[in-house]
Amino acid sequence: MQTTIATKAQFRGVGLHSGAAVRLAILPAPVDHGIVFSRSDLGGVRIPARWDQVTPSQLCTLMDNGDGVTLSTVEHVMAALAGTGINNALVEVNGPEVPILDGSSAPFVLGIMEAGIRHQDAPLRAIRVLRPVEVQQGEAFARLSPADHLQIHFDIDFTDAAIGHQEKRLDMANGSFVHELMDSRTFCRQADVVQMQKNGLALGGTYLNAVVVDGDKVLSPGGLRHKDEAVRHKMLDAMGDLALAGAPLLARYTGHRAGHAMTNKLLRALFAAPDAWEWVTVTPEMQQHLPGAGVVPADMRAMHQLAVA
Repeated sequence: MQTTIATKAQFRGVGLHSGAAVRLAILPAPVDHGIVFSRSDLGGVRIPARWDQVTPSQLCTLMDNGDGVTLSTVEHVMAALAGTGINNALVEVNGPEVPILDGSSAPFVLGIMEAGIRHQDAPLRAIRVLRPVEVQQGEAFARLSPADHLQIHFDIDFTDAAIGHQEKRLDMANGSFVHELMDSRTFCRQADVVQMQKNGLALGGTYLNAVVVDGDKVLSPGGLRHKDEAVRHKMLDAMGDLALAGAPLLARYTGHRAGHAMTNKLLRALFAAPDAWEWVTVTPEMQQHLPGAGVVPADMRAMHQLAVA
């Protein structure tokens, strides 16, 4: 069955790059609506949350409606929607950038769970990957290969000792996104922050909404939430970017030094190959292995403690 959010969930924050105050609301939507963004500051101009609405950007996932209306940094809210199993929603934003909040998906997940999830009387379709599809750039690559349900395998390698080489594999069933990934924050090097701010970017970035490292030092107060928080966040980003497929993916995603642009290229390569995928109707048994399954009310206390920490 398809799902939507039961009532409106609202969020306030600043844009990571613009530094401007922004409000975001997730609203219920009818069956077969999908996830759609709406620029409420522009009279409700809409941008479907799809892979073919993404325009090249190195620092975030940037949506473009084709007529010059854009919305950036959608990956964390998309990951939260996918990770809680929301199929249909209207996401209203009153500016050109989604609020960064604490740099992770946790506040969005908490808001969605507090608003509730409503099951809808309509079958859910998923995209099953039938053969491997891969894109590569230098040493970096991203791959989708057949699997019964979504799995993510990611590895990164940074010269900064505070990050270094990290690798993690996760089966995304049984609420793994909520339990393992949602609270991992975006990260960057101190030198990159200085350079970005010189170029008019990262104006809303702080040590509280990003993990900032300098060599072997973690500069953000409180240190890391996980010793491998960096690779967990890359998996979170991949979850959000893969959600732009427009339906749950039944596949294994492998990312090696991959980022937003490469994951989008991977989706474009997948959908350009009709023999590499197919639509399937999700059975009750299959639905139990989708990312949103397995999140229970008992998780709320832990999520609330995280949100107010």
